Amino acid sequence: MAAATFDPNPTKTKPATGLVTKIGLRFGVGAGLVCAIWMVALQLTGNNGFGPKQIMAQLFVPLAAVTSEWVLRRRLKPERPGLGRSLGVGLLTVLVAALVSASSLVGIAQVAGEKAIAVNRAEILEIVHTQQRENSKVKLSEQELQQQLQKVEKITVGDMAVSNFIQLVLLGLTLALPGGIFLRE
Repeated sequence: MAAATFDPNPTKTKPATGLVTKIGLRFGVGAGLVCAIWMVALQLTGNNGFGPKQIMAQLFVPLAAVTSEWVLRRRLKPERPGLGRSLGVGLLTVLVAALVSASSLVGIAQVAGEKAIAVNRAEILEIVHTQQRENSKVKLSEQELQQQLQKVEKITVGDMAVSNFIQLVLLGLTLALPGGIFLRE
């Protein structure tokens, strides 16, 4: 049995230990806060902070994921991060950003109150009606339309937060996965 050796300077031998987590958290929290600040700004300017205009800030999430992968690559030079680390930092960035954004949405909804949620529901209803008028190829039966309208009327803050989380994860992974593969070497 070989004796364990003591390494007095572990950061020199293993520079990536904790670096993936540190970078992923930093970029994830930053991107999530950008989304939260954007929702607050929309609410304060009289816009629907929970509606489709969120996408403008949500585009920062995939960019933050790719940037975190690039920063990891730069910090590990001349060593290569490898596929696991590269994808890991991108995935962590996306998940943290989505979690911060969805949590912020819940907080903003609590502060904004039921009136803001009602405005969001009305905007969604308008979108549903517009889609029905504009899309002549897909006609829903009266029963299907009523079910869709009832779902919109029953949307809760939790539903909006889950939707926000899923949307950010899917959007973030669109660039994080190819970016992680490309930046692994």
